[in-house]
Amino acid sequence: MSLLKSIPKIDKFINNKEFQGFSPSLITQISKIIITKLRADILEEKVDSINEVDLIQSVKNEYKDLTSPSLQSVINATGIIVHTNLGRSLINEESFNKAMKVATSYNNLEYDLEQGKRGERYSHIVKTLQALTGCEDAIVVNNNASAVFLILNTFCKNKEAVVSRGELVEIGGSFRVPEVMSQSGAILKEIGTTNKTHPRDYEDAVNENTSMLMKVHKSNYTIEGFTSEVPYEEVVKIAKEKNVIDYYDMGSGHMIDLPFNLDQAEPSILKIMQYNPSLLSFSGDKLLGSVQAGIIIGKKELIEQIKKNQLLRMLRVDKITLALLEDNLTSYLENKLDDIPTLKMLYTSIIELEKRADLLKESIEDLCTCEVIQTQTLIGGGTTPNKKIPTIALSISYKDYKANRIEKLLRRENLITRIENEKVLIDFRSIKENQILQIANIIKKVFN
Repeated sequence: MSLLKSIPKIDKFINNKEFQGFSPSLITQISKIIITKLRADILEEKVDSINEVDLIQSVKNEYKDLTSPSLQSVINATGIIVHTNLGRSLINEESFNKAMKVATSYNNLEYDLEQGKRGERYSHIVKTLQALTGCEDAIVVNNNASAVFLILNTFCKNKEAVVSRGELVEIGGSFRVPEVMSQSGAILKEIGTTNKTHPRDYEDAVNENTSMLMKVHKSNYTIEGFTSEVPYEEVVKIAKEKNVIDYYDMGSGHMIDLPFNLDQAEPSILKIMQYNPSLLSFSGDKLLGSVQAGIIIGKKELIEQIKKNQLLRMLRVDKITLALLEDNLTSYLENKLDDIPTLKMLYTSIIELEKRADLLKESIEDLCTCEVIQTQTLIGGGTTPNKKIPTIALSISYKDYKANRIEKLLRRENLITRIENEKVLIDFRSIKENQILQIANIIKKVFN
């Protein structure tokens, strides 16, 4: 009981000079929790002494933990350019600075400067998308999952949407096409089999309650062997003949031809637009290389109907997203592809990657065993599933440390690597050129 009497009084404890400059309310909140726990530990005979210096440090540590940002910058040395867990595509710094100027001042988000009256927020990207894709109209929501839901809710509520069984996908976060369709009010009409769907399956499925023929990008998987699927141009043709809407959920859309024959796995938006589709939707933050968004392009009359859906207000994007997306699309329009970090990384040559790996090796080889190797990586983000691309990596080993231990030590310094063949790899496909010195300093710190 005498120990209980030694517990510091909250009002005196929080006025300790060690807490000067801290938020009084937060210090009080943390102190109450820590001292309450101390009291419980004494009663349970878990502690037999009180050290006020340690109590103060515990409060300061908790304060720092609560007020330090949880979202932090990391170096992506995994080789996966569109890494979903690491924020997907990078934003160009110049684009970000432009968006910052817009966001930190009043702007014409919904104001027509020419007419001097209320405008439409989507108008800021429509002209650029029209020039790039030849679409009649466009709209942007907060991600492609929202785009899918909004389209289905607008056109297929209590009506049938025809989808091949081989395209009833589930992506990260248990996002399943059948469940999304159900939540949107659409009636799913499955056709074909898992491995084979034919044009006649679409034709035979259409009835008086059919609203849409839908094609879905097979994110994160491929179907191989005894297979066949209906090309989208054929779906468009059948939809027009049957007087229903055709819609392609492209998942990760891209504007230009991709290297390493990746176009065989994933056609470009521009190629699909040649078929005069009704509606397409795709992500902004995958192969497009921009900010998180769901972009819908297509026929003007259909986009106008989507704009009238009350759900749009819940799914719309803000000024920062629009500013970043507009600048990214303008880079495509002006053919300034080096301004798009995702594409710049994807197109960096093996020779250049090798030079960067050699540079890092020279600066750290006196500390650890390292070797420049050729290997392969994935693009990531559900794009071009199972298609690997060539890359250069630096394998790292140190004394008798196992790979898992080295990976963890580097991860503590926010350097995210991968393990291949029991070796830690620093893969240069996803590393920016100006990060090499930073990586060298991290390795020196860890191994010293």
